[in-house]
Amino acid sequence: MTCGSSARANVRGMSRSFLDLHVPGTPLLMPNAWDVGSAKILASLGFAAVATTSSGYAATLGRFDGDVGREEAITHAGELARAVQIPVSADLENGFSDEPRRVAELIATARDVGLAGASIEDHQPGGDHPIYDPVLARERIVAAAQSSGDLVLTARCENHLHGVADLADTVARLQAYQEAGADVLYAPGLTEIAGIRTLCAEVDRPVNVLLMKGGPNPEELAEAGVARISVGGTFAWNALTALVEAARELLDGETGFLERAQAGRAVIDDAFR
Repeated sequence: MTCGSSARANVRGMSRSFLDLHVPGTPLLMPNAWDVGSAKILASLGFAAVATTSSGYAATLGRFDGDVGREEAITHAGELARAVQIPVSADLENGFSDEPRRVAELIATARDVGLAGASIEDHQPGGDHPIYDPVLARERIVAAAQSSGDLVLTARCENHLHGVADLADTVARLQAYQEAGADVLYAPGLTEIAGIRTLCAEVDRPVNVLLMKGGPNPEELAEAGVARISVGGTFAWNALTALVEAARELLDGETGFLERAQAGRAVIDDAFR
């Protein structure tokens, strides 16, 4: 077996084990890392898988979510995948193209760089409507699924992040994406436990839920039948908030940040070894 074929076999094995971690009622806790260092720390703490975060990564570049390019995003995701020995799933936004063919090409590249999973959303940046037409949205997932191989494909319905509070449409779209070949379904922004429970009951694929302020906690989500829980950019914003707090202390002549910096050093040093 050549080095290339061995690497591809390792990715296939990791993708299969990644999908096996999605158990309704016993959800996989999958935090989102924003750089190699944070991915290594999360892996060292015992998480079984991590995801990237488009907003968190954009922040490391001094940009807003949505301002990172296609090549930047896939290169970043591949770096994380090579840095840790656990599955990494990439937030690939809308595939950085409206065209199903281009979405399929990106998913194929995701496999090549060692990712175990990737998500494609139906948000239409700059369009007259924030969400793609259902027919085109499904065609994009069909194309992605046809090139995904063993990669775990997550299809996202973005209704609830873009002012379309229509649970029936969300369920119908995710059912269509399921039929199109998605392995995992995701409706970020859906926070009502009754709606989450309905979604889990109406689809035949594992459901991911984004933890949000004021929404259900992991125990409540488990009871609703959720199979995976993620945090989006929240961990990145927590880290950046700690930076802001420390910087303000220094400007005020205070040094409390020196003591706080020691709290996680042992974990961090171990993760980087």
